[in-house]
Amino acid sequence: MNHASPNRLLQSLFIAAWLLAAAAAQAQAVLRVTTIPEEAATEQVRKFGPLVKYLERQLAMKVEFTPVTDYPAAVESLVNRKIDLAWLGGFTYVQASIRSGGKVLPIAQREEDTKFQSVFIAKTDSGIKQLADLKGKQVSFGSQSSTSGHLMPRSFLLQAKLDPEKDFRRIAYSGAHDATISSVVSGKVDAAALDITVWRKFVTEKRVDTQAVNVFYTTPGFFNYNWSVHAEMAPELREKIRKALLDIDPATPEGQEILNLNRATRYIPTQADNYKGIEAAARSAGLL
Repeated sequence: MNHASPNRLLQSLFIAAWLLAAAAAQAQAVLRVTTIPEEAATEQVRKFGPLVKYLERQLAMKVEFTPVTDYPAAVESLVNRKIDLAWLGGFTYVQASIRSGGKVLPIAQREEDTKFQSVFIAKTDSGIKQLADLKGKQVSFGSQSSTSGHLMPRSFLLQAKLDPEKDFRRIAYSGAHDATISSVVSGKVDAAALDITVWRKFVTEKRVDTQAVNVFYTTPGFFNYNWSVHAEMAPELREKIRKALLDIDPATPEGQEILNLNRATRYIPTQADNYKGIEAAARSAGLL
């Protein structure tokens, strides 16, 4: 009797440990994915739906895509490991890296993200033809945390000796690139800055009349978006995700659909050092 109790105790501990391990394994059987909300939630779900299905097959695990309400929420969800994989802009990646003490790792970016650009748009009859013409005007950016919708446009404005707070009549933040376009079309603001790929998408889909609203300035290139994970993710899973992204083949119907929806020609490897310029721009603009 005296020998049975310790054995039963050990057995109980073993079963409890096994159940905990099983629960942990079950939790890790789901890959949680999100993205900065550069467009409406319905568009995010449509855009990333085929990629989610592809990743499920490649990783042999369930993949859940959950839109978030704003850019800071995407950063916090990855830093706090409530999300496993996040599509971040260059600036939100820098914010996540700093917030996590360097524990957020960029694993892949679109080929387009090596020389990304922003555009400034205005009504064609506004008289705005160059950045200097923005003095005294109402100007909209996207989210305050957006790389292509705020940080880099602001950086190029400062280089052109324009201080938004001093030189513009009013500054607005639309929250998303599609809303930025609408703010110019509707006349809420005189001009605005946004992601060049979203602008091209609107033009291609004939969702904006370029006779009425068009680009008057395109910025120089800069590094931008990436897929990032937390450093505490199992290295094997991290490499599986990276390989799956890099292996998306534009020659296949599935690959073509995924890449077209993500406005990409293909995914390529990336690294933290690529975003040092973004961090420097953010510091010089007083945003970090």
